[in-house]
Amino acid sequence: MTQTGVVGGGDRLTDWISLGVLAFWVPRDAVDDAVAGSGRGARRAGGKLPPHVMVYFVMALALFADDDYEEVAARLTETLREWGCWDDAWEAPTSGGITQARQRLGAEPMAGLFAQVAVPVADEETAGAFLGPWRLMAIDGFEWDVPATQENAAVFGFHGAHDRQEAAFPKARVVTISECGSHAVVGAVIGGTVGKGTGEQVLARQLYPRLEEDWLLIADRGFYTWKDWCAAADSGAALLWRVKSWVRLPVLELLPDGSYRSVLIDSKKNRESARRPLIEAARRGEDLDPGQARHIRVIEYEVPDRDGTGELIALITTITDPQAAPAAVLAQAYHQRWEHETGNQQLKTYLRGPGKVLRSRSPDMVRQEIYGYLLTHYAISALTCQAATAAGIDPDRVKFKRTVRIVRRRVAVPAFPP
Repeated sequence: MTQTGVVGGGDRLTDWISLGVLAFWVPRDAVDDAVAGSGRGARRAGGKLPPHVMVYFVMALALFADDDYEEVAARLTETLREWGCWDDAWEAPTSGGITQARQRLGAEPMAGLFAQVAVPVADEETAGAFLGPWRLMAIDGFEWDVPATQENAAVFGFHGAHDRQEAAFPKARVVTISECGSHAVVGAVIGGTVGKGTGEQVLARQLYPRLEEDWLLIADRGFYTWKDWCAAADSGAALLWRVKSWVRLPVLELLPDGSYRSVLIDSKKNRESARRPLIEAARRGEDLDPGQARHIRVIEYEVPDRDGTGELIALITTITDPQAAPAAVLAQAYHQRWEHETGNQQLKTYLRGPGKVLRSRSPDMVRQEIYGYLLTHYAISALTCQAATAAGIDPDRVKFKRTVRIVRRRVAVPAFPP
């Protein structure tokens, strides 16, 4: 894409984008299905601010994080009318009316809608989206400040305080799986940051059953445990995870590409007498009881520091055939997980704004608001990926921040070219 915004074939990015991207990637029929599935349908026919209107309104809150309810409603009225979601007999709602409508909607329809529509969008022509037959995916987490109400504090907790001082705001933790090529988030779990069951590992366990067999899931060392590796691997997806130095990785066979065959053993089997028979069986290439040990391949390499000491990176993978994915290729693929960090920055900095606190004062509304951000980010990421792929360029070259600005400017122009 050039500085003028041309993405190829004479089309300008501004010709592709309007608020209609939300309805294109999050269509009305999917909204209705999610609302019906949650039992949150309209209480009466013809009522002002029915659930499907509020779904798009919550998504619009992510686009206009600095605006109050009534301003966002004013921006949306014309667009909703063009979508057939607004009755000309309705009056612009008040802030109090919008708050009540958000509460009636709740978070469940937004979560169900996200699970329904958020799927990978890159194709084989998208730069950086695949490694051989595997779609590159990454898992990671981030935190969001939420208003310091008693309800939010009780559910999410204060985290990150220093010098024994309480943090200014409670924090919600979000663990997501995203597509490296497009930055589109396709799976998410929301939880707290303090107390049992709030860590990234615990939340991530809810996502592993959703993995697909053609994915290569990349994870940093904070996600590894024996049970989590087994749960993710049992989904059928390929895995490429970094592990910490305490993980014991016996060298069974050196491979021509510089990697080596190894075996992961249940962490409960700490004694050498329990480990040795499993290691020898793995060395002979025998089938292993998956509840006790798993065949893996290890890629190790050093990243030099400025002082010249370097850091040893140890990656483990379920791809045991080096011809299917050589060590150097997997090492390069691991660093694609930073695309997930880019997606987090897009969510937290370009949509919400740096240092901003979410607006919702109750846990259910916090979850609803976060899913609104995730859906809006997904729609914009899907659009930029589609446009970049059609133009034969890497989606990273289409600036997310600029795309958001264009969508905001063109809020009253709802058309979306086919």
